[in-house]
Amino acid sequence: MTNNNARIAKLAAFATAFLAPAIAAAAPAAAGAAQQSGPNDGIYAIAMGLGMGIAALGCGMGQGKAAGAALEGICRNPNSADKVFTPMLLGLAFIESLVIFTFVIAFMIFGKFGF
Repeated sequence: MTNNNARIAKLAAFATAFLAPAIAAAAPAAAGAAQQSGPNDGIYAIAMGLGMGIAALGCGMGQGKAAGAALEGICRNPNSADKVFTPMLLGLAFIESLVIFTFVIAFMIFGKFGF
Protein backbone atom coordinates (compact mmCIF):
# COMPACT_ATOMS: atom_id res chain seq x y z
CA MET A 1 0.00 0.00 0.00
CA THR A 2 2.87 2.39 0.67
CA ASN A 3 4.17 1.80 -2.86
CA ASN A 4 0.94 3.27 -4.27
CA ASN A 5 1.23 6.24 -1.92
CA ALA A 6 4.77 6.85 -3.13
CA ARG A 7 3.60 6.77 -6.74
CA ILE A 8 0.84 9.25 -5.98
CA ALA A 9 3.33 11.52 -4.22
CA LYS A 10 5.69 11.36 -7.21
CA LEU A 11 2.83 12.19 -9.59
CA ALA A 12 1.80 15.15 -7.43
CA ALA A 13 5.40 16.39 -7.33
CA PHE A 14 5.65 16.06 -11.12
CA ALA A 15 2.42 17.98 -11.65
CA THR A 16 3.53 20.71 -9.26
CA ALA A 17 6.99 21.02 -10.78
CA PHE A 18 6.03 21.02 -14.46
CA LEU A 19 2.36 21.87 -14.89
CA ALA A 20 1.96 24.71 -12.40
CA PRO A 21 4.61 26.92 -14.07
CA ALA A 22 3.01 26.26 -17.45
CA ILE A 23 -0.35 27.42 -16.14
CA ALA A 24 1.26 30.50 -14.58
CA ALA A 25 3.03 31.31 -17.85
CA ALA A 26 -0.21 31.02 -19.81
CA ALA A 27 -2.26 33.21 -17.45
CA PRO A 28 -1.10 36.62 -18.79
CA ALA A 29 -1.70 35.50 -22.37
CA ALA A 30 -5.18 34.32 -21.47
CA ALA A 31 -5.97 37.65 -19.81
CA GLY A 32 -4.93 39.60 -22.92
CA ALA A 33 -6.61 37.18 -25.33
CA ALA A 34 -10.09 38.45 -24.47
CA GLN A 35 -9.16 41.91 -25.67
CA GLN A 36 -7.34 40.84 -28.86
CA SER A 37 -9.69 38.24 -30.32
CA GLY A 38 -9.91 38.22 -34.08
CA PRO A 39 -12.28 36.69 -36.62
CA ASN A 40 -10.11 33.57 -37.14
CA ASP A 41 -9.68 32.62 -33.48
CA GLY A 42 -12.44 30.03 -33.69
CA ILE A 43 -10.81 28.33 -36.67
CA TYR A 44 -7.45 28.24 -34.88
CA ALA A 45 -9.10 26.82 -31.77
CA ILE A 46 -10.74 24.05 -33.81
CA ALA A 47 -7.42 23.31 -35.52
CA MET A 48 -5.69 23.12 -32.13
CA GLY A 49 -8.35 20.77 -30.80
CA LEU A 50 -8.19 18.51 -33.84
CA GLY A 51 -4.39 18.45 -33.82
CA MET A 52 -4.22 17.57 -30.15
CA GLY A 53 -6.95 14.96 -30.53
CA ILE A 54 -5.21 13.23 -33.43
CA ALA A 55 -1.87 13.37 -31.62
CA ALA A 56 -3.38 11.93 -28.44
CA LEU A 57 -5.11 9.18 -30.42
CA GLY A 58 -1.90 8.20 -32.18
CA CYS A 59 0.07 8.40 -28.95
CA GLY A 60 -2.41 6.20 -27.12
CA MET A 61 -2.41 3.63 -29.86
CA GLY A 62 1.40 3.62 -30.06
CA GLN A 63 1.82 3.33 -26.32
CA GLY A 64 -0.72 0.52 -26.17
CA LYS A 65 1.05 -1.44 -28.88
CA ALA A 66 4.49 -0.85 -27.33
CA ALA A 67 3.41 -1.83 -23.83
CA GLY A 68 1.47 -4.83 -25.15
CA ALA A 69 4.43 -6.10 -27.15
CA ALA A 70 6.78 -5.63 -24.19
CA LEU A 71 4.44 -7.45 -21.83
CA GLU A 72 3.97 -10.26 -24.33
CA GLY A 73 7.73 -10.61 -24.64
CA ILE A 74 8.13 -10.66 -20.86
CA CYS A 75 5.36 -13.26 -20.53
CA ARG A 76 7.04 -15.49 -23.10
CA ASN A 77 10.45 -15.13 -21.46
CA PRO A 78 10.26 -13.86 -17.85
CA ASN A 79 14.07 -13.70 -17.59
CA SER A 80 14.10 -10.89 -20.17
CA ALA A 81 12.05 -8.52 -18.01
CA ASP A 82 15.10 -6.48 -16.97
CA LYS A 83 16.30 -6.12 -20.56
CA VAL A 84 12.87 -5.21 -21.97
CA PHE A 85 11.64 -2.81 -19.30
CA THR A 86 14.11 0.06 -19.79
CA PRO A 87 13.85 0.25 -23.60
CA MET A 88 10.06 0.07 -23.28
CA LEU A 89 10.03 3.06 -20.92
CA LEU A 90 12.37 4.97 -23.23
CA GLY A 91 10.11 4.23 -26.19
CA LEU A 92 7.03 5.34 -24.26
CA ALA A 93 8.77 8.60 -23.37
CA PHE A 94 9.59 9.24 -27.03
CA ILE A 95 6.01 8.51 -28.04
CA GLU A 96 4.71 10.88 -25.37
CA SER A 97 7.12 13.62 -26.48
CA LEU A 98 5.36 13.75 -29.85
CA VAL A 99 2.15 14.85 -28.15
CA ILE A 100 4.05 17.50 -26.21
CA PHE A 101 5.58 18.79 -29.47
CA THR A 102 2.08 18.92 -30.98
CA PHE A 103 0.90 20.89 -27.95
CA VAL A 104 3.70 23.44 -28.34
CA ILE A 105 3.17 23.79 -32.10
CA ALA A 106 -0.58 24.21 -31.61
CA PHE A 107 0.03 27.15 -29.30
CA MET A 108 2.62 28.58 -31.68
CA ILE A 109 0.01 28.50 -34.45
CA PHE A 110 -2.57 30.13 -32.22
CA GLY A 111 -0.07 32.86 -31.37
CA LYS A 112 -0.05 32.57 -27.61
CA PHE A 113 3.75 32.37 -27.33
CA GLY A 114 4.46 35.07 -29.90
CA PHE A 115 6.85 33.11 -32.11
